[in-house]
Amino acid sequence: MQNPNTELLRLEEHLVSSGVEDEILQIISVIAQSSKSINSKVLKAGLSDILGATGEKNVQGEEVQKLDEFADTLLRDEFVKKQLVGGIASEEMDNIYSIAKDKNYLLLYDPLDGSSNIDVNVSIGTIFSILKRESTEKPISENDFLQPGINQIASGYVIYGSSTMLVYTEGKGVHGFTLDPSENDFFLSHPNISIPEKGKIFSINEGNSVNWTEGTSKYISFLKTDNVNEGTPYSGRYIGSLVADFHRNLLKGGIFLYPKDKKNQNGKLRLLYECNPMSYIVEQAGGASSNGSKRILEIIPEELHQRTSFLIGSKQDVQDATRFHKK
Repeated sequence: MQNPNTELLRLEEHLVSSGVEDEILQIISVIAQSSKSINSKVLKAGLSDILGATGEKNVQGEEVQKLDEFADTLLRDEFVKKQLVGGIASEEMDNIYSIAKDKNYLLLYDPLDGSSNIDVNVSIGTIFSILKRESTEKPISENDFLQPGINQIASGYVIYGSSTMLVYTEGKGVHGFTLDPSENDFFLSHPNISIPEKGKIFSINEGNSVNWTEGTSKYISFLKTDNVNEGTPYSGRYIGSLVADFHRNLLKGGIFLYPKDKKNQNGKLRLLYECNPMSYIVEQAGGASSNGSKRILEIIPEELHQRTSFLIGSKQDVQDATRFHKK
């Protein structure tokens, strides 16, 4: 963490000093600014008509929460106004949204991950990913967005918790910024985040255990075994909000799993909006991610809302989990 005796860098100052390309700097700045508005709504959620569902369902067939809709609309409107990207794709939208056909970059995001938890005051977040178009000569199409995660230019997330933090990578390490409410700005608080090689925490919804594959069942049993040589047993910690579970494990070490099972043969989390951006971050921090047999960032997406099995966290833990799933 940042030395308390040094002057804290604002987010934009850090981006400039790190040599981040101006267009990427502006995109991240708009996300940061928008997240302040989302944070303000989150903090007042119990005092305004922003809790609960809208009555609509998104493209995945899930109930749309009012705060989901607010965050999605806010981000879309801000990028339409600023004309910084060629187009956007969101977990909440059926199709891509074309914005400026002459712009090189594309933005993908989950406007509010874990939003169903806001009713009970649990941490939630915004996840984003930035890609570059191969060419601006042709109209923007869905194919422009169907790139493997290894092509990401930058990715990050904002977590709305006991404090609000923005974490991002542009391929040169992972850095975290905490929102100072008195300044209404993000300041560098966690420079050069590095995830431990091996953790002591596993995060999985054990309520789904009846549908687990044999590989998942055996791996979780392995983590619960009392074996000093293997460093087990692990502690089970599951919040049910990807951003929150991932953020804890990024800082402390461990593994998060949302694997495929008998009910969800292709997994449940979205490759483009959740798994790719988090995988880019974790690899930049020294960790790893896998779908149980393959590196997440190497998966070539075939559709906009593609789902995948997801194992992510400390490198040694993901290697162990992948070994069990391959068996």
